[in-house]
Amino acid sequence: MNLNPLHPAAWVLDQVREAGWHVHELLVFTRASTLIKASRPGQAPVVLKAGFGSNHVVAELDDATRPAAYGFYWYTQMTEAERALAREDFRHEAELTQAAGSSEHVVPLLEIGSCERFDWYTMPYCQGGNFRALMGAAPLTEGLGILADVADGSHHLHQQGIVHRDVYQENVLIHEGRGLITDLGAARRTDIPRGPAGRGPEVHWPPEYATDYAHVTPAADVFSLAVLAYRHLYTDIPRLNPSTETLTTPGGIGEVITAALAHAPADRPAMAELRDSLRHASQLT
Repeated sequence: MNLNPLHPAAWVLDQVREAGWHVHELLVFTRASTLIKASRPGQAPVVLKAGFGSNHVVAELDDATRPAAYGFYWYTQMTEAERALAREDFRHEAELTQAAGSSEHVVPLLEIGSCERFDWYTMPYCQGGNFRALMGAAPLTEGLGILADVADGSHHLHQQGIVHRDVYQENVLIHEGRGLITDLGAARRTDIPRGPAGRGPEVHWPPEYATDYAHVTPAADVFSLAVLAYRHLYTDIPRLNPSTETLTTPGGIGEVITAALAHAPADRPAMAELRDSLRHASQLT
């Protein structure tokens, strides 16, 4: 592909090409990383995630310059100190992805490497895209089946001592009708605090992120997945008090979602219970 040389990701693509990759498509460019559909000679395309991005919006661009930039904005580059911290974070992400091991519902790490100023790893290309397009559009049972897969993948992470901490529609990929959880950039090991004391708010984040983000437990992922299931079922975000209202849904999944949205982490069901309920509801006709 030919990317305007003024685009902040152009340098990243050049480095990837110099490392021997054929670039098919720029998939995502964010302040933290770049996702590229790429391939080695004679091999099928994969997704290469490069730990290089830009941050700090400076100004909106005029119409003539805008196509050369990311979206509608121009981004300055990080300082060297910021870049070093970002590289350390990316290596942590790759290490956790590799440590997660084999699970049919977690996107695996295939290969890992480095360029001069950033690291990268590859993962399979999931042709079905992410869950955003299916929310409220796909048949309820189909969507619930995909979310059951994601719950299974999340349960696997929890068994490996990893909390994902960012379960939402963009991080749920679909391949041949099955759901997979991806992107461990925010993840932490359950025995090691990581991140600031508080973060938020975001629609899919549980309330404990505001006061104890660095120490959150697997119950945080249960809450986030319950938000996603609620949004799929009702095309809305949850605005209920779980202690006084129970959702009405086929197969009793509403009761489990209500419990998973509890304010206190200790009051939520385990991920395995949410998985089993989602799977049961997805099999109803």
